[in-house]
Amino acid sequence: MSTSQRPLIDLYSDTITLPTAAMRTFMAEAPVGDEQKGEDPSVNELTAMAAELLGKEAAVFLPSGTMCNEIALAVHSRPGDEILADATAHIINYEVGGPAALSGINVRALEGERGVFTAEQFRAAIRTPSRYAPATTGVVIEQTSNAGGGTVWPLERIEEITGIARERGMWAHMDGARLLNASVASGIPAKTYAQHFDSVFIDLSKGLGAPVGGLLAGTQEFIDSAWRLKQRWGGAMRQAGVIASAGVYALRHHVDRLADDHANARLLATELAKIEGLDVHPEHVETNIVLFDVSAIGLTAAEFGARTLAEHGLRISVFGPTTVRVVTHLDVTAEQISVAVEAIAKVTANALAAV
Repeated sequence: MSTSQRPLIDLYSDTITLPTAAMRTFMAEAPVGDEQKGEDPSVNELTAMAAELLGKEAAVFLPSGTMCNEIALAVHSRPGDEILADATAHIINYEVGGPAALSGINVRALEGERGVFTAEQFRAAIRTPSRYAPATTGVVIEQTSNAGGGTVWPLERIEEITGIARERGMWAHMDGARLLNASVASGIPAKTYAQHFDSVFIDLSKGLGAPVGGLLAGTQEFIDSAWRLKQRWGGAMRQAGVIASAGVYALRHHVDRLADDHANARLLATELAKIEGLDVHPEHVETNIVLFDVSAIGLTAAEFGARTLAEHGLRISVFGPTTVRVVTHLDVTAEQISVAVEAIAKVTANALAAV
């Protein structure tokens, strides 16, 4: 398969979704203005929608979820501070050392279960104040946990941990890249999760299907500070309504349909669990991410992925030496799930035959 050819079925990530025809039309017709001057009506509409959705005073539109996280950490912290997050967290593994490079802060990893640590782990990790040690000033929770397999943080656990944080004078930030997946899966409104955090962001370019952007929300004072960093770090734009309108469309039309992605992921996991040689746990699939292990068939995850792509036009994500990740999204149908299962079964059977 040519590297420029789009896979027949792409389960690599929900980040590869394409804008729908209706979204493209909406974008083309969007009213625009200078967003740096607060004159872009589409950006203003989107940030107002986000603030309402998340129950916060204000929100800011940013080019990426990574910028949302990094600005939040920088606003909350001082150089030399230490914050706590799960070992699988995006801010530790996928933001190119941003917390250290941009804010001068240390992130200490907690070893949770499928991306979710306990209140006891959190309390034990908070340092006793000392002139020799960094001050533990904040906590980041990723909802859902990507590397945990799309795990939904239970609301009760969030309440426990953020309650401890408040007792200790710490701030709390939610990396809510897939918060709306958690909300749809649990039936708990996004603002109910968000109310326990000083800041929260949602990603527009994953399950919601917009081509670009994230929304960071908090108090008006927090957002005013975030805007200064947006300007400093090159995230301020001009007629940004062209892309912001995609977020408006996504929040209006693509939230409830996340349930379809979850159903497809459960179907995929259930069928994969029937294939000899794969280590799959359907009971762990809560949203749109499925992880499985291929070590028993004598292949690495990279080798497995290369075969599914070359032989069947199915792209998957390598998530460890022998761990494969597949992610459902709005460009994947239930019918394609069946085709994907068949392709994976063939690759697996051929590998086992060669062992």
